[in-house]
Amino acid sequence: MNEEIQLYLDETQDLMRKALEHVSHEFTKIRAGKASPNMLDGILVKYYGNFTPIQQVASINTPDARTVLVKPWEKNTLAEIERSIINSDLGINPQNDGEVIRLNIPPLTEERRKNLAKQAKSEAEVGKISLRNIRKDSNEAIKKLLKESVSEDDVKEGEGKVQEITDAHTARIDELLEKKEKEIMTI
Repeated sequence: MNEEIQLYLDETQDLMRKALEHVSHEFTKIRAGKASPNMLDGILVKYYGNFTPIQQVASINTPDARTVLVKPWEKNTLAEIERSIINSDLGINPQNDGEVIRLNIPPLTEERRKNLAKQAKSEAEVGKISLRNIRKDSNEAIKKLLKESVSEDDVKEGEGKVQEITDAHTARIDELLEKKEKEIMTI
């Protein structure tokens, strides 16, 4: 196979791997009734005038399966951290005792489980759309090589390889979704 096509295939593989990692990361934000420090990923706290990820202004741990404990490095940030958690889409009321913030994770209702499963499907679909866009861009780049110096057979082979890479990553997203749905629906 042509070297230029191989370079596009390697780049395609790398971009699709990153898209898969993104979907996997987004799945960690969807809570399945268990406390996890990852639940707070993406929450920004106003810290000295700048918005800073909560992990950079506090330690976050889970003393048990239903509690997340947020202990700020500086006491004066406690109120701001609490405000950020309230304004997030977590749907959890923080309890501030003046030292730490406790997040008690309630057991999920059937309706909430179904909504979380829909959210997981939506994230998976976003990932698949990303894969399709990467596939389209890679195929277009490979077709442009046909005008330069690459044979039609090499282009067809390259497009076939791009499709194989896409299929493998799509199957992996489906596996991640199935696992996440099972985790969400398990009581």
